[in-house]
Amino acid sequence: MNEILRIYEETGAIKKGHFLLSSGLHSDTYFQSALVLQYPKYSEFLCKSLANHFKNYKIDVVVGPAIGAIIVAYETAKFLNARAIFTERENGIMKLRRGFYINENENILIVEDVITTGSSTNEVIEVVKSYNANIVGIGCLIDRSENVKFDYPFYSLVKVIVKTYRPENCELCALKIPIEKPGSKEWKK
Repeated sequence: MNEILRIYEETGAIKKGHFLLSSGLHSDTYFQSALVLQYPKYSEFLCKSLANHFKNYKIDVVVGPAIGAIIVAYETAKFLNARAIFTERENGIMKLRRGFYINENENILIVEDVITTGSSTNEVIEVVKSYNANIVGIGCLIDRSENVKFDYPFYSLVKVIVKTYRPENCELCALKIPIEKPGSKEWKK
């Protein structure tokens, strides 16, 4: 088994059931990165591995969306000798808050814990572009997407194939399996 997946498995971070993902899709598998990142030895190992991929890039700031990528941004920035900041939603709009800033022409690495559709990452891209900064790459711990494409270099520690469903075609809903919403994005029924 891949070392990253072994760590997720060992910490109980790979959940099975019926989940509503932050993307709005349904899945029988959920990666709860917080259960891994609560252990400094694992967050250091994972983020150092991510940083190593981008070590030859000139990076000024590492930014990730709250909540899932806050630790990932911080730990990755530590190994790249860069600032670490995060975006968050205010009234449904992704933005920088808390006095965080990006200077024009700074080199930015965007990070995530898990990418499914890339929608949160694309929101962060738009925030960074609004500051006229340079996006040098995008990195994540786990890519569970169905071939999401970005206009920037993209790297993940591991790529996994996990079944997802549109809500209207969800086999798990058809089986009347109760749904859980473990992520941080607001869920409106």
